[in-house]
Amino acid sequence: MPSTSHPLVTAGQLGAMLQAARKAQGLTQSALASRIGLSQSRVSHLELNAHELSVEQLLAWCAALDLELAVGTRGNAAVLSTPTTDW
Repeated sequence: MPSTSHPLVTAGQLGAMLQAARKAQGLTQSALASRIGLSQSRVSHLELNAHELSVEQLLAWCAALDLELAVGTRGNAAVLSTPTTDW
């Protein structure tokens, strides 16, 4: 499957993207919750209130859905799609 990136600027967009990724993989909220150590009701809440996600929860969520989190300069697609290890 080709790699795609989706620039996000609001927490609402993040919640919708996480929910869409979960559904695209055919996972229920309960199945995802089991993978990331949360309750089904907490997954439901966080999909609607993504601003409450901790960084740790977001990274676990991404790992469970085989998503990659990248941060880059707005409008610079090369930065968004090219991973770097120069820390």
